[in-house]
Amino acid sequence: MRSFLGLFSLGMGGVVAHGTPHSSSSSFFLLLILLLLILILLLLDILTGSQFHGLKTFGSLPYVNCFSDEEAASKKYDIAVLGAPFDTAVTGRPGARYGPTGIRVGSQRLGGFDFYTDEDALHDWATVVDCGDATLTWLDNTVAFKQLDKAHRVISGRPTANDTVAAVPRILMLGGDHSTTLSALRSTFHRWGQVSVIHFDSHIDTWNPDVLGGGISDYAGINHGTFLHIAHEEGLIRNTSVHAGTRGPIIKRSDRANDKRCGFTVITARDIDKHGIDWIISTIKARVGDSRVYISVDIDVLDPAFAPGTGTSEPGGWSTRELLTIIDGLRGLSVVGADVVEVSPAYDNKGETTVLAAAQVGLSLISLMVAKPVSD
Repeated sequence: MRSFLGLFSLGMGGVVAHGTPHSSSSSFFLLLILLLLILILLLLDILTGSQFHGLKTFGSLPYVNCFSDEEAASKKYDIAVLGAPFDTAVTGRPGARYGPTGIRVGSQRLGGFDFYTDEDALHDWATVVDCGDATLTWLDNTVAFKQLDKAHRVISGRPTANDTVAAVPRILMLGGDHSTTLSALRSTFHRWGQVSVIHFDSHIDTWNPDVLGGGISDYAGINHGTFLHIAHEEGLIRNTSVHAGTRGPIIKRSDRANDKRCGFTVITARDIDKHGIDWIISTIKARVGDSRVYISVDIDVLDPAFAPGTGTSEPGGWSTRELLTIIDGLRGLSVVGADVVEVSPAYDNKGETTVLAAAQVGLSLISLMVAKPVSD
């Protein structure tokens, strides 16, 4: 702007100094161009209106440093998006530490009114913000889990923006491998008590650490296949939980009995062919009843054709449309927390199929929270 004003002054000076018809005409023409450029600059909106500008937040939501007492006090929220860039507790391919960034990139097209519900969940009664990522070390899993535990406690401990509707902020976590859900369940237990878990995954993830990892060391026993067993042992979850979309192999036949002991029943991937989507929705709702619910979506619940960018792919899964229909069908449940995990962008395709699907799932999960406020 200063340079334009300088040229403006220079042009005016030329008119005054020279005063000849030819120089006056040239200066006037230059002045007219400068005035038009200044008008364009004044009218151009450089702050809003483009999904491709600025920092990449989920759905282009406002960024708030939720770990800063000062900033969080002046920018309150009802629902927070939190990234958990962690993948050193996997048994398959690593890469989910890049999941939060990938999902945010895939979410840039999100926004506006949903075609099916005619609702704009990101701009409804709830103030929704992106808190960025928790700082997690990749050198020591024990320390990383403590860091993520604290991140959840801090974010969920803030006062809400609309405290007459809900007094406790809820969190959508972007993973990260599935072990990160353990920290989220610890947080929801602290704020809400025991929850029923709706676990969309191709695997059960209730393996006893003695079977998966614990035989090596206690350190290795906490991983993305044992976290639900540990959550049950810590008393975080109810015996009214459910797996949905399950199809992956089990290690021992006794794993089924342990899964049931941990409070889960199973809806297999092929149940959608036998019974249909409405049956799956009604079965999930009947299972959790009127309890408070935590929904965890491992993106590998989708068939690899729809989500290749994950660590432990299992053929024979659901389509993106089927999963979204099932999630949207859970409206009315008291969802106190949710996550989308195991997104590994390095294995995605050029069309970014996986991160686009994960972002859409994330929006559906936020929509469930907005549709049903949960008070203390």
